[in-house]
Amino acid sequence: MKYYSLNHNAPEVSFKEAVIQGLASDKGLYFPQIVTPLNPAFFNVIENLTHHNIAFDVIQQFVGDDIPEDYLREIIADTLSFDFPVVEVEKDIYSLELFHGPTMAFKDVGARFMSRCLAYFNKDKKDSKNTVLVATSGDTGGAVASGFLGVAGVDVVILYPSGKVSDIQEKQLTTLGKNIKALEVDGVFDDCQDMVKKAFLDESLAHKNLTSANSINIARWLPQMFYFFFAYKALKSQNKPLVFSCPSGNFGNICAGIMAKKLGLPIEHFVASTNVNDTVPRFLENGKYEPKPSKATISNAMDVGNPSNFIRIQELYNNDLKAFEKDFSSYSYTDEETLEALKQIYKTDGYIAEPHGAVGYLGLKKELQKHENAIGVFLETAHPIKFLDVVEPALGITLPIPEQIESVMNEEKVSVKIKTYEELKAFLG
Repeated sequence: MKYYSLNHNAPEVSFKEAVIQGLASDKGLYFPQIVTPLNPAFFNVIENLTHHNIAFDVIQQFVGDDIPEDYLREIIADTLSFDFPVVEVEKDIYSLELFHGPTMAFKDVGARFMSRCLAYFNKDKKDSKNTVLVATSGDTGGAVASGFLGVAGVDVVILYPSGKVSDIQEKQLTTLGKNIKALEVDGVFDDCQDMVKKAFLDESLAHKNLTSANSINIARWLPQMFYFFFAYKALKSQNKPLVFSCPSGNFGNICAGIMAKKLGLPIEHFVASTNVNDTVPRFLENGKYEPKPSKATISNAMDVGNPSNFIRIQELYNNDLKAFEKDFSSYSYTDEETLEALKQIYKTDGYIAEPHGAVGYLGLKKELQKHENAIGVFLETAHPIKFLDVVEPALGITLPIPEQIESVMNEEKVSVKIKTYEELKAFLG
């Protein structure tokens, strides 16, 4: 499999090269040259397949010959070492719980898969190291820190906006030590992401062998396809059209879902549910793609004003707006609407969601009005405990603290405060 840059001004590369480089030399995101739909027989028997076998069949064409089959199966087994429950919340509405991994966020899947791919690519390197540079608006940092902790030949530098992630999220990315370093940026997520992109293009940092662990990296982005297949496996017997609603920030998750559809997964419609950072909903309303500076919300992992992966979605539809709109809707919600949804889901259904899942639920409810006889799935992307400052007062409850979280809460935060790109560059050396 070859990958090309979406800016169309850089050489085609292998899976291995795309993972190691992260971003193409012309600043473009990598995209697979050919996407071959899976054999229809795969879907006929999917309910009899294990998650590991499903994931292998889904990802193999994208990895190609760069990782041997037996090792790729090991990577998948290591990545998918936890459950992905599909929970009925109310009639015809399900929550796909993606928070049962080590950092209790959906990003555990991509971070674990990428870290193990990079470990394989580095196994014969004795002297050189890769530096993984990542910007986080919330859960990415913790997932990457956990996924890459102790991986030989890899240093990790995480940039996060000071005061704009939850206490638990901050602890998860600032307390591990070893090969994990946290930089606390005086700014918003978009500032962090801009610094990361600038570093990739800085030739004076070439010796650091920089790569990204954000969803711009194909090894972070593509494994997110897996759990759309898992949800289909769980719900196939109902024999109804499927609508997926994804809480959307950088749009990597929903983009992976659309790629799953290109592989043949029978999904009727996608909903990108956002908070007030509504660049994509506005685009669908007026046809103008106009990113704006991000605004802080209670669903902070979606506080993204210029979603990086949207260009990949446009590529998946060959920039055909009509075809895109047939499959795709996007709605935005305020913090007030999000809190009201949290309360409603708990009061009516007894289900404890968190702000991102609540936004996904709202978008799903709205879209299902247009789809007769469909069932809907919203992605619950993080455990409610990660947003206990919002969830507990909203619902009037005290959440038990899971073991994964308790283990980091008593650790001491270690971060380096920076304001400018020059300070990042000096830190990287």
